[in-house]
Amino acid sequence: MNRSLRPPRTGKNRRTAAAAWLARRRRTALTQVLRGACYGMGTGAIGLVFMLMEYRLR
Repeated sequence: MNRSLRPPRTGKNRRTAAAAWLARRRRTALTQVLRGACYGMGTGAIGLVFMLMEYRLR
């Protein structure tokens, strides 16, 4: 038997590990949503500036 392999988790430890895994994934997902919102706002602001510039140059 390979001693370097850990035995499967059981009981409370397994639930704790699953909860920690979900917390890490939730944090990552929220970070990605925030990043996407910031990129979207920046893109919208730049688009608005260019639209105003085109309107003024006519």
